[in-house]
Amino acid sequence: MTNAAALPGQPRGGALSGPATARAINVLAPNPSAMTLDGTNTWIVSEPDSELAVVIDPGPLDDGHLRGVIEVAEQAGKRVGLTLLTHGHPDHAEGAGRFAELTGSRVRALDPALRLGDEGLAEGDVVTLDGLELRVVPTPGHTADSLSFHLPADRAVLTGDTILGRGTTVVAHPDGRLGDYLDTLRRLRSLTVDDGVHTVLPGHGPVLDDAQGAVEFYLAHRAHRLAQVETAVEDGLTTAAEVVAYVYADVDRSLWPAAELSVRAQLEYLREHGIIGQGG
Repeated sequence: MTNAAALPGQPRGGALSGPATARAINVLAPNPSAMTLDGTNTWIVSEPDSELAVVIDPGPLDDGHLRGVIEVAEQAGKRVGLTLLTHGHPDHAEGAGRFAELTGSRVRALDPALRLGDEGLAEGDVVTLDGLELRVVPTPGHTADSLSFHLPADRAVLTGDTILGRGTTVVAHPDGRLGDYLDTLRRLRSLTVDDGVHTVLPGHGPVLDDAQGAVEFYLAHRAHRLAQVETAVEDGLTTAAEVVAYVYADVDRSLWPAAELSVRAQLEYLREHGIIGQGG
């Protein structure tokens, strides 16, 4: 889930469906909306000469989409051997159980409630399948259970809703926390600097070919929004709804409920750091 339409970032092109890197193919779910952009990106990831593939975020419970993912994999000469989840929001994970039935694959996730099989996912894990290597990167903030997957062979990272191909994401308070999210962005920046990651394969929107630039944009955007919220409180606004009306005055009101989640996360962050009083 995103609020990308409410928080316009740097548009980078249109919807993606098809090969994105040497090892990643996108299948776009048919669930476009203001909150999901063009729809959810389901990723099929495999070594070029392998017979098995990992699917990341099978998406909503839409049988046509789930079967379409399998068909695209088969057209590429692949069989789905494993399913991974970046987080538990329904537009990414609701179809996972049905997808497991269709493919016979296990489902691995950080949240035990989302797993099908004995194995979960945790920091330091390296997922391997038929020569493919994916490194698990905890990236909480959008949600507490958010993960990204570093694909070193393609110098890419699959980010779920943590970084989007267009716009910016919700810090989904109370599960999502701004302090965690800022730490996550700094961790992803380290991947771009220390590990040479240059491509973002997002959960929504087009591929980004400047991963470091995207992370820096997100950090600057969050700092700007936080300053706006602090100013709103200094001007006497006391509730999250009032702050949303002040900070997001130029945004479609249908998106204000999503923006309010991020505002609540920002207010909590400002209180925790003593920048505003507990009543602010």
